[in-house]
Amino acid sequence: MLTKKRYSVKDLFLWSRWETFLFLLYALIITVAYHILGYTFLHVPWTPVALVGTAVAFLVGFQNNSAYGRIWEARKIWGGIVNTSRTFGMKVQAMVSNEYCDTPVSEEELNHHKKTLIYRHIAWMTALRYAMRQTKDWETFRLHRTNREWQRKIYIPEFTTSLKDDLSMYLEDHEMDYVLSKNNKQTALLYLQSKHLKALKEQGLLWEFSFLELENVLETLFDHQGKSERIKNFPYPRQYAALSYYLVFIFLFLLPFGIVPEFANISDIISETNPLIGRFFVWMAIPLCGAVSWAFHIMERLARVGENPFEGSSNDVPISTIARGIEIDLRQMLDEDFDIIPGQFPEKHHVQM
Repeated sequence: MLTKKRYSVKDLFLWSRWETFLFLLYALIITVAYHILGYTFLHVPWTPVALVGTAVAFLVGFQNNSAYGRIWEARKIWGGIVNTSRTFGMKVQAMVSNEYCDTPVSEEELNHHKKTLIYRHIAWMTALRYAMRQTKDWETFRLHRTNREWQRKIYIPEFTTSLKDDLSMYLEDHEMDYVLSKNNKQTALLYLQSKHLKALKEQGLLWEFSFLELENVLETLFDHQGKSERIKNFPYPRQYAALSYYLVFIFLFLLPFGIVPEFANISDIISETNPLIGRFFVWMAIPLCGAVSWAFHIMERLARVGENPFEGSSNDVPISTIARGIEIDLRQMLDEDFDIIPGQFPEKHHVQM
C-alpha cells in the first residue's frame, strides 16, 4: 500500500489508546481476582486459547491481505485515470483544429472548444471523487471515536464543500442543470463529452479518425470509472469481516484466563530461588496481555479501515489530491495564468486526501 502518513508506534497507540487501556484494565482485574482474591477457577488451559489465537491469526491475515488488495487495486485505477487524463488533454489540444474543416473557425473558437472539453473532464473527475466519498451503510469508519477524532484533524475537501459549488467552476448553467438532474453525474458528464465530440466531427473541426481516438479515450475513462465504482459499491464480504471481529473478541476475552495462571505457576517456581522476584512476577502478565491483545486488535482494526479505500481515512487512496494534480496539469497545458489555477489541497499530519 502506498501510505501517505509516516506511521509510528506512537501514532498507532494514540489511535487505539482507549482499547489499550481497556485491555490493561481487564488483565488487571483478572490478575487481582486470581492472585489476590484466590479465584483460581478463573483458569482456561493454554491449549484451547492458543488454538483460537491461531485461527484468529489466519483469519485476520486473510482480511488484511484482502484489504490491501482493495487499496492497491484502487490506487492502480486512479493511476490509470492520471495517465488517461493527460492523454485526453494532449489529444484534444492536437486534434481539435481547422485542418479538415471546410469553413475554418477562429483560433479563439477552437480554444473555447478545447477549454470546454478539458474543463468538462475536470468536472468528471470532481463528480467521481465526490461519488467515491459518499457514505455507504457498510462503511463504519466514522462510528469509532478515535476515527472521528482523526478525521477532524485532516482535510477532506468533499466533506467541506458541495459538489454543486465545485462543478459550477467548470460547467455552463444548462450543463449543470443536466448533470445535477442525474443520479450518476460522472456518467452524464462523459455523455456530454461524447455529444460534444460528435458535434465537432460534424462541423469538421475533428477528423473522423481523431473522433474515434477520443471516443476510445472516453471508453477507457468509463472503464476506470466502473472499476472505481465497483470497489466503492461492493464491500468486503461482511461474513468474513464479522467473523474476524467476533473471533478476535473471543480470543481477547480468553487470553488473560490462560496467561495469568501460567505466570502464577512460573511465579511459584521462581519464588523457590528468588522470593522477591517471584512475589511480583505474576503482575508481568498484565503488560504481556495488553501487548498481545493490542497486536491482535490493531491488525483487525487496520484491516477494517482498509476495506473501503475511499471512505476518508488516512489509509485511503488520495483521490482528491490526484484529481487536483491532474487539474493543475491540464490547465497549465491550456496556458492559463498560474494565478487562476487552484493550488494543491493542503496536506495535514502528513496525510494527502
